Amino acid sequence: MALSREQVAMRVAQELKDGYYVNLGIGIPTLVANYVPAGIEVMLQSENGLLGMGPYPTEAELDADMINAGKETVTAIKGAAIFSSAESFAMIRGGHVDLTVLGAFEVDQNGNIASWMIPGKLVKGMGGAMDLVAGALNIVVTMTHADKYGNSKLLTDCTLPLTGVGCVKKIVTDLAVLEVRDGAFHLLERAPGISVEEIQQKTAGKLIVNGIIPEMVFN
Repeated sequence: MALSREQVAMRVAQELKDGYYVNLGIGIPTLVANYVPAGIEVMLQSENGLLGMGPYPTEAELDADMINAGKETVTAIKGAAIFSSAESFAMIRGGHVDLTVLGAFEVDQNGNIASWMIPGKLVKGMGGAMDLVAGALNIVVTMTHADKYGNSKLLTDCTLPLTGVGCVKKIVTDLAVLEVRDGAFHLLERAPGISVEEIQQKTAGKLIVNGIIPEMVFN
């Protein structure tokens, strides 16, 4: 079966390394805060001006003034800092974010990402995505492998307006983990119970499959 939103977040959390400064985008990426591996320290950044974001709050911890970029209530860990969005974007644009995790409408085999608008539909704005994909040292995209009509979101070339060019390194979908390099998607892992053949059918871009592809493991 395809992964749930929570399982995608759990797999993305395995990409976190001790000492990382990590920006979490709106949607599935914010769930990663609940699954930071034990034994490591990371500083999670919310672009509205919070560094040191913790898991979602319990009812007892709820503070309506403590929110992330998606206007969801969050917690702050020991050592957290709160500052203006201008300082937050100075951190992003200055290359001080080790990893950013964000969603996307499309990613293509050259690492281009389209995540901020669909022509003809209401556009709220690109948010901080363009700054993040330009300034972060590494980018992981979370997305469903195909849209609700079964059309692949992993393409030869993006069809929607681009957010960034040649910037995506790794993708975690509800079906697979893929690395983008040398003009192709390289299949690294598959969701438990999902076959390589299904992933191939739902990947429109060039897909490289080398050897036996292991299933994802959740600790």
